[in-house]
Amino acid sequence: MPSSAAPAAATGRSNSSSTITADMETGSHELTVRGYSGTKGLGVGKCITSAEFTVGGHIWCIRYYPDGDDKESADWISIYLKRVDTGKDNDDVTARFRVSLLDQAGKPVPSVNFSSNLVTFSSATASWGYHTFMRRKGLESSSFLKDDRFRIRCHVTVVKIRAETTMQFHVPPSSDLHQHFGDLLDSKVGADVKFKVGGETFTAHKNVLTARSPVFKAELFGWMKEKKATQIRIDDMEPRVFGAMLHFIYTDSLPEIDDGDRRVMAQHLLVAADRYQLERLKLVCEDALCNFIDASTVATTLAVAEQHGCHGLKEGCFKFVKSSGNMKAVVATDGFDHLMNSCPSVVKELLADIFP
Repeated sequence: MPSSAAPAAATGRSNSSSTITADMETGSHELTVRGYSGTKGLGVGKCITSAEFTVGGHIWCIRYYPDGDDKESADWISIYLKRVDTGKDNDDVTARFRVSLLDQAGKPVPSVNFSSNLVTFSSATASWGYHTFMRRKGLESSSFLKDDRFRIRCHVTVVKIRAETTMQFHVPPSSDLHQHFGDLLDSKVGADVKFKVGGETFTAHKNVLTARSPVFKAELFGWMKEKKATQIRIDDMEPRVFGAMLHFIYTDSLPEIDDGDRRVMAQHLLVAADRYQLERLKLVCEDALCNFIDASTVATTLAVAEQHGCHGLKEGCFKFVKSSGNMKAVVATDGFDHLMNSCPSVVKELLADIFP
């Protein structure tokens, strides 16, 4: 009689692997509170909302509670980050954020600089923040409140976690073409044109300059080209400005600029962009200068806007001057005297706009 035997165990092996990836997209928004004393007394639990901004494909805003968001924080300023588009596909958004009070140089104040853990913004919980962000008395007695104005910055990192098999290829969402062109500029490989700017010499590539600027195209290949010159002399421009412009031409971005130098560099670069018909750089500079408009700068900024056809920047200057209480402070500046001498027509246009 044959003996009974247990069934043979199934043999074989199945291998699989996967990857968990956390994609992070970051952005920041700077909120300036002008006329701080006028916002006090709004009431506990009542807020003023910033303009909306986009980070990670989602819309956000900052909620500023000058009298705190509840009774416990009545002596404090409360700050919250709110996700505006909570109805979009009913999806939750995972993010971390940092809210900082800025000093006069635009740098975060260490004692008022708060970072969150990773939190979820959903339809049920659309806001996260700090109900005791800073004491009102502390702000009012500090140097961070100047001319009844202070600034805060909210830095947001949206985290998108996904799982995928190892064999799937992840294509970066943005091109690295600008990095290659930046390396080309730095390495000087194949450079075929030189520029003398002040006491410095810059080398570049004719074809790149021609593709980006119609003025360079005319200078290097058109009727303006200098056939025998070994290098082209650039007058009325600082070397650092020309270098920053070259960096933008090759990479479509600006180099690192110190916070205290950004407004002046933006003005110089706007002039250079207009000179070489670099329209995108011109718009970038207009946008940057709009963030620096105040009583001490608006007149000189308006002069630049008028001289170089920057309609958006001009409109921003007009809007600031027309705001309550600003006109008197602007007229008292040296910049306004310069504006009257250099652009009398725009002063007439401004006065006609204010006193129709």
